Amino acid sequence: MTDSLLAMAAGRPYPQRQGQLPRQLRDITAAWLTRLLQPRYPGIEVLALTTVEIRNGHTTKYRAKLELNEVGRHAGIPEHVCLKSNWSEGFESGDICELEARFYHLARSWNDAPLPATYFTDWDADGGGRGVVLMEDLGVAEGRFGHSTDHLGVDGVAAGLESLATLHAATWGNAQLQRQAWLPVSMDNPVDSNGLLRMYNYIRVNLRRPEYQQLLPTWMYETPELFSHAFDELAAFELEQTSPSCVIHGDSHQGNSFLRADGQRIWLDWQLARRGRPWRDIAYFMIGALTVEERRAEAQRLVQVYREKLVSLGAEGVLDQNAAWEQLRRWPVWGMQTWMSNMDDWGQVGQPMVERFFAAAEDFETIPLLTRGRTPRRNPTLGEGARPLTAAYQHLLER
Repeated sequence: MTDSLLAMAAGRPYPQRQGQLPRQLRDITAAWLTRLLQPRYPGIEVLALTTVEIRNGHTTKYRAKLELNEVGRHAGIPEHVCLKSNWSEGFESGDICELEARFYHLARSWNDAPLPATYFTDWDADGGGRGVVLMEDLGVAEGRFGHSTDHLGVDGVAAGLESLATLHAATWGNAQLQRQAWLPVSMDNPVDSNGLLRMYNYIRVNLRRPEYQQLLPTWMYETPELFSHAFDELAAFELEQTSPSCVIHGDSHQGNSFLRADGQRIWLDWQLARRGRPWRDIAYFMIGALTVEERRAEAQRLVQVYREKLVSLGAEGVLDQNAAWEQLRRWPVWGMQTWMSNMDDWGQVGQPMVERFFAAAEDFETIPLLTRGRTPRRNPTLGEGARPLTAAYQHLLER
């Protein structure tokens, strides 16, 4: 673990590679992939690369069929793989491709971690954010991708929490994590701390939806500044914590997971990997995956399930049940802002998640817990400086 962390802090994993990783899809060829893989697999040749599917978004998922020479086959690289990077022909994704590549490189040393199999990772480390991961193609694996509308039931959520405990235990309390400048600190980076303000134009679109108007509290319309205040206080609260930290997923809703046929839930899409406390992951997954009634009846017990699994894996300094619950009471705000800024045609349905997180915030008294007696740390004009709406959504605010 320590050697892997020190190597990552030093820069690129394969400094002998010449030039930058490609930015255009036309450059992804069998010859390029051969050159990319050879520093790790000397003598490997990709004899043919056939496109199966290309899915572009914040990143590119390039599903491919490979024909490999004996070296490649002996290395255990399968015929069907998925390449993840950014080849979306103009969409700039910041540093998330490099971040995800670094994460999977780090995770190579984790035994039995609930993650997809990966065969190669690389990144440029030059400030451009380029990174690439070669992993198993889950599109041909036995199992199914998670979705926000899945009903897991209490037992399914318990199993998911145990898988998150396995992930968190892999780096629990590791002092070397603090040396990793590439790994953002939870709630201490602009993507996290300014998330609500950056995405507020999309929140405004959802505030106009009749189905949301029926379930949202009146303060979201009458005093929306309270949302920003609570979000800032959540960030400040997280940064005040002194309990052990670990690598967290950062975006652990069930849509970023895959349920294997044997019942194991593995975790995907690590573009928001962070160093932080586990309660962000736990609250985000658990509150989003349980119905309101299930959460009211079982949340306390499920926190205990998570804690017991984490301790059983050797984690020391884990918060007791009461302290863990107090952490959980504050984290609905994270789910409130992420799902209020979600557009359904991005792939996940937001309404059930919005209902669950706002109901949890009311039951936990999250907003007064965070804001009562505190002066706002800033008084932004909501929507000012926010990410502009794309043309597909702009007309929804003009009606």
